[in-house]
Amino acid sequence: MYFSVEPAPSHRLPLYKTILCVTCALLLVLNGFSLSHNLETLKSTNALLTQSARVADRLQYLNVLVLDAESSLRGYFISNTDTYLGPSRTATAEIDSELRGLEALLQGSPSQLKNLAQLKTLIQRKMTTLDESINVYKQGGLSDIVNIARVSDERATMDEIRLQVVIMVREQNEALAAGSAAFYREYQKAVLLGIGINGVAIFVLIMFYQLVRRSFQNRAAVEFALQNANDTLESTVVKRTEQLSVLSRHLISVNEVEKARLARELHDELGANLTSISMDLGAVTQQLAHSHPELAAQLRHAKATLLETVELKRRIVEDLRPSLLDNLGLCAAIESYCEDFARMSSVRCDTDVAIHIDNREATLTIALFRIVQESLTNILKYARAGTVTVSLKRNETGLVLRVIDDGVGITEDALLKPMSHGLLGMRERALLLGGSLTVKPGPQGKGTCVEALIPLPLTPEPDDIVA
Repeated sequence: MYFSVEPAPSHRLPLYKTILCVTCALLLVLNGFSLSHNLETLKSTNALLTQSARVADRLQYLNVLVLDAESSLRGYFISNTDTYLGPSRTATAEIDSELRGLEALLQGSPSQLKNLAQLKTLIQRKMTTLDESINVYKQGGLSDIVNIARVSDERATMDEIRLQVVIMVREQNEALAAGSAAFYREYQKAVLLGIGINGVAIFVLIMFYQLVRRSFQNRAAVEFALQNANDTLESTVVKRTEQLSVLSRHLISVNEVEKARLARELHDELGANLTSISMDLGAVTQQLAHSHPELAAQLRHAKATLLETVELKRRIVEDLRPSLLDNLGLCAAIESYCEDFARMSSVRCDTDVAIHIDNREATLTIALFRIVQESLTNILKYARAGTVTVSLKRNETGLVLRVIDDGVGITEDALLKPMSHGLLGMRERALLLGGSLTVKPGPQGKGTCVEALIPLPLTPEPDDIVA
């Protein structure tokens, strides 16, 4: 099975989705501008309302100032006390201040400025008349003031002032009403526009929601199909892995059975034939020793070669199926093999395997022996070790086999290589026995430790139990 490692292609959002998103964004922006315009209009209307209120207040205050000045003058005429002239003396300055304020407030209205000029003329005329009355009173007395009042029309002047104030207030109210009406019309338009924009935005959002919902459903369907495919693939992989593991353990068992059969045939048949040939060569050599010494020497050389062949046959048989394993047991076979390993490799090999295992457990003994054999072979090839320790102990759960060296160690990459047949073979042998095998760094992080844990449901002897 092959898996692609190329990066996934980048996918853009479909054009119609992009157009819908942009349209919705533009509608919201337009709605924002409309709201801002409405706020500005409302602000100007509020400013107009405030201005109208201030204009009306100032006009009324002007009227009050003129009335106070006139009332104070009458009190002065009656009581002949200067205290009553206080409002008349301060009225002129206050009236000028109010008129300047009104002029500033009415800068945007030419008609109101014209009315204000007329009002100003009337007030100045009234105040002049009041000042002249004071001077006449001081020179001639109350009788002169009575004579002047008979021929003058001060009431008409006050009525003109009141009328002018009413006109200005009414015109200001009309301007306010016109502004309010304009604002209401703009507000109605803005409301209708906002409702329309919101309606279109809601429609676009609904369409976008439908598209997103459809995309989500499609993606959920694809994810569901992918999950089903992954589950199926995972179950298939697990099933195939289990099948391969079972096949591997079966092949290991068949391989050991075939090795045992081949070793037996080599030992019995080939051994018997080689022994017969050796005996014949010995007999012929004795007969030819005196008559044909040259031929006797050749036959002795052939017999020596035959003995080397017998030794080669023995090594092949021991490699296929160690005879010590069947005759003396697992511990003796491991110790003998470790001695041969130390002798051939010049690597010190210490053993601690003095436990009793029933020789009837042929599968157990051959699996443990093969794990030791493969471990020592790997140490000889790759570890560059100086000392190797092989231990086989029993604890409460079963057997613990450890092969520890002080070599260069093994890397994680080497452990994960798919072609590490030796390690895979050892693991499969441990699995065949229902156990496990781990390869880890040795003591103090130096070298390598191969540890096989094999459950052994037999009651151990007390002397064999270790912590």
